[in-house]
Amino acid sequence: MFKKIITTIAAVVITAQIATAATYQIDPVHSQVEFSVDHLVVFKVNGAFNEYQGEIEVDSASKSLTSAKAEIKVASIDTREPKRDGHLLSTDFFDAENHPLMTFTSKRVEGSGDDITVVGDLSIRGTTKEVALKGSFRGENTDPWGNVRAGFSASTTINRHEYGLSWNKALETGGVVVGDDVTIRLEVQGIRK
Repeated sequence: MFKKIITTIAAVVITAQIATAATYQIDPVHSQVEFSVDHLVVFKVNGAFNEYQGEIEVDSASKSLTSAKAEIKVASIDTREPKRDGHLLSTDFFDAENHPLMTFTSKRVEGSGDDITVVGDLSIRGTTKEVALKGSFRGENTDPWGNVRAGFSASTTINRHEYGLSWNKALETGGVVVGDDVTIRLEVQGIRK
């Protein structure tokens, strides 16, 4: 009898967890995929990718994500300098002709609220490495048109050389043109499917 009660309680808890989870389509109009990297040692170049798609699964009851996946179109890079963007798309960096997409697929999610870590596989230029996105669940709300939306902020730092983005030039005064570490920042808003 006791075993039956425990099994019933467990089934109710699992059903409740499933009921609170929902899938959200990333809304690129209200999201940002940005990066920054040291340039000439003296300042950072900021940029963004403007075309992407993906989904996040959100458990609003626990204020957390349960999964995330995204595809980013490499050719949508924008550093506000067309010549630099062209160089970044070349074989010196992204080799966009042969590797048009970057992808991220989560493997596990830890934490909730303002302390979430999404661990997953990031693929750039044919190389896949595990990364940890640290961030926060921004909440869930209904927009004026009746769409339920959820938000998530996150960031991580990667070493570009691990993905084959190794071009560089030494400076006469010391240092190099492009730094090794790239900071990635995400502001993601999704619409419930």
